[in-house]
Amino acid sequence: MILPSKHLTQSRSLIGVGAGILVLLDSPQTVSALWNNFSEKYQSNFRTGSVSFDWFILSLDLLHAMKAIELKKGRIRRKSK
Repeated sequence: MILPSKHLTQSRSLIGVGAGILVLLDSPQTVSALWNNFSEKYQSNFRTGSVSFDWFILSLDLLHAMKAIELKKGRIRRKSK
């Protein structure tokens, strides 16, 4: 689930989806704007089907648990060091 496996490709694992999210966070964005950008850019690239909004949110949770992102004033941004 978190990492790719025999039955889960890298692009569909939570870490793979999270990497796609981090690429899009060049500026702070709301969850809905980030989801729209992610859908436009990455949904057609997944060979085994699209990523659901639930899976997208789980990836955000993983990134937050890893302290890679933070929520400030209703916008998600990369966490500064």
